[in-house]
Amino acid sequence: MSKNSETNWDKLDNTALLFPVISSENMTNVYRIAAVMKEDVDRAILQEALNRILPQFPVFRMRMRAGMFWYYFEENRKSAPQVRVENSFPGAYINKSRNNQYMFRVTCYQNRINLEVFHALTDGFGGTVFLKELVYQYIRLRYPEAMEGESNRLSPDVFLDSEDSYLRNYKKPGKERKKYSQDKGVQIKGKELPADELGIIHGYVKVAELKAAAKRYHVTINTFLVSVYVYAIYKEYLRGNSSEEPISCVVPVNLRPYYDSHTMKNYFVMLNAAFQPEDREYTLEDVVRIIDADLKSKITKENLDEIVSYNVSNETNMINRWVPLFIKNFVMKRIYEASVHSNTTTLTNIGNIELREKYRDYVQGFYCLLSMSLGMSIKIGVVSYNGIMTITFSSSLEDTGIQKRFFQILTKEGLEVGIETNGVYGE
Repeated sequence: MSKNSETNWDKLDNTALLFPVISSENMTNVYRIAAVMKEDVDRAILQEALNRILPQFPVFRMRMRAGMFWYYFEENRKSAPQVRVENSFPGAYINKSRNNQYMFRVTCYQNRINLEVFHALTDGFGGTVFLKELVYQYIRLRYPEAMEGESNRLSPDVFLDSEDSYLRNYKKPGKERKKYSQDKGVQIKGKELPADELGIIHGYVKVAELKAAAKRYHVTINTFLVSVYVYAIYKEYLRGNSSEEPISCVVPVNLRPYYDSHTMKNYFVMLNAAFQPEDREYTLEDVVRIIDADLKSKITKENLDEIVSYNVSNETNMINRWVPLFIKNFVMKRIYEASVHSNTTTLTNIGNIELREKYRDYVQGFYCLLSMSLGMSIKIGVVSYNGIMTITFSSSLEDTGIQKRFFQILTKEGLEVGIETNGVYGE
């Protein structure tokens, strides 16, 4: 972290640069990772847990400033944000002036602890690390007798690295530089829910059953889920018809395993898995084969290098660096708006969350939830814990046909599916 005589400050990572430009009340770029406890949450104890762990996480202890040429982070020396009982829809805009200038919030509702993070701060990996430590500290305070002898220090496997791994692993791009696609993809439209509502549907499946289904198609669990999702859109939204635009599902890829990084900042890229139906009938097996080939061609070290190089080259370009911020904002927003309609939806899988053995009996599960963005009215967040995968649809549309079709396909594949909603749909 860079320093001057008065305070600590830091640059935004390469991915984070876009989020303050495009964020608004209607497009918040806030994601949620929630821990579902086995007993109702004590808000006062949760506040104390947050107060204790926040000073240990420099990446979360930041506020955002606007400079002449770039946004930047500055150390936030205010007290931790107030833990409130949830009273708005998930993923709502974080008003920093009402949140002690922090870019994350912690809320609770009944037996649920919600961590919501503005994406400029960190990605799902960083959010998961922070939430786990918050849950550990909460359990120690809530059940002191059972947790006697447990240290209040962070887990030994927690890294507090705040490097910009995009810059560290940047390679100068060749002459044939990648560009963002501006070809239009299928856009899912329909009657919108009221502006202050977000429809949530959780599906619960056994990881073992899902793994067996994916194995029958000789693909990974993630590829299988993306394929089922794309197939559900094809059968339900396109009614099995051909389309001039592809169904394009954005799949965020965590770059840390590919580059030996442990940074707590953002470190991922967006890949898209595309399926363009022609004038014939497709089976799920057909779609799995197409999606698998597409993802395999893109999730390669060479392709990831090219994507990162293109993204970082725009940031490091000397001409761009010295353009005033208001001009950068205008240009970046126009580029973003031109590219978003190339994608249909997003499926993000933050993986399996593991807790230390002594704490597992107090936690029922986790879920991950994405807020809406321009051109995407429906998304999926996926997380696993203790052998159960929670598949969470978030949608701004009244119609739930795609969600129902998705879970029907899983059922036909032999999976037992449990369903829960947040009550918006009245089902």
